[in-house]
Amino acid sequence: MIQATASADAPRNSLLMVAAGGVLSGILTPLMVPLIDRIGGGPGDFRIALVAIPFAVLVFVLVRRYSANPRWAALAAAIVTMVAFVGAVNAAIWIDGQTSGADRLMRNILAGLAGGFIGSAVMALGIGLLPAGPRDAVVWVRMLLTGTVAGALLALDNVLGLDLSSVLFPVWQASVAVRLAMALRRGRLS
Repeated sequence: MIQATASADAPRNSLLMVAAGGVLSGILTPLMVPLIDRIGGGPGDFRIALVAIPFAVLVFVLVRRYSANPRWAALAAAIVTMVAFVGAVNAAIWIDGQTSGADRLMRNILAGLAGGFIGSAVMALGIGLLPAGPRDAVVWVRMLLTGTVAGALLALDNVLGLDLSSVLFPVWQASVAVRLAMALRRGRLS
């Protein structure tokens, strides 16, 4: 009986560790901006991608731990994560520009939803195409929905005037990391 309880708690504890890793990477992400700003030159999208390094490292670890993918695939997943971050930022900026006549709060909500959607969609597509990536669309839809909804927290960051801290990044990265771990674990069992 005790052994059955301990084995049932192992996946839950594992997901709590993934969530903690997501919160930590989300705390580090906005702190990367002043460091990246010290790098002279380089295209803007490359500099934006560098801001995503903490989360990309977490994704690398998750792909190595929860899937049967080779090391190069985990590195590819980390690069996909950085590309997804650039896409999310650019989507949020584009939506903000398209809704310039709307209320500022509504613009931030829409921009956050768009950024969350694009970020999680690019990650799901890129990681799903890896050799051992799950091919079941349902697991990726869950990650996509979670990432999209969590993206709306951009509005809270702007209302609170957060700059070097964020509510969006820790929550988004923790929730998407947990969904990614669940997807990879499910893909490994299939």
